Amino acid sequence: QVQLVESGGGLVQAGGSLRLSCAASGRTFNSYAMGWFRQAPGKEREFVAAISWSDSWSGGGTSYADSVKGRFTISRDNAKNTVYLQMNSMKPEDTAVYYCAADSYGYGSHNRYAYEYWGQGTQVTVSS
Repeated sequence: QVQLVESGGGLVQAGGSLRLSCAASGRTFNSYAMGWFRQAPGKEREFVAAISWSDSWSGGGTSYADSVKGRFTISRDNAKNTVYLQMNSMKPEDTAVYYCAADSYGYGSHNRYAYEYWGQGTQVTVSS
């Protein structure tokens, strides 16, 4: 069982930056692929970024949605059981509730149904 808690959301102006964190419980954090998804009002939950499981301290392959590529960066610190999403050059269309998710021994699927565990979400609002 893995419990995930997101933090770092808030209000930011267009062009600004935010860093989301997702802290995980448990001793086997490095064995989970971690993903970030987001859901805007009236829309489906969509993939944002993912990082594969890794037996190194912070390694793992990464992948991104086209809409955030070059602006967002996902990273993980296995010693701290934490995954991050650095969001730069933010746009109003990035406004959504952001969720982190965990997939046991995954490689960073873009499919939300691949993930077994989810956090409660954190609101991100980008003003124009």
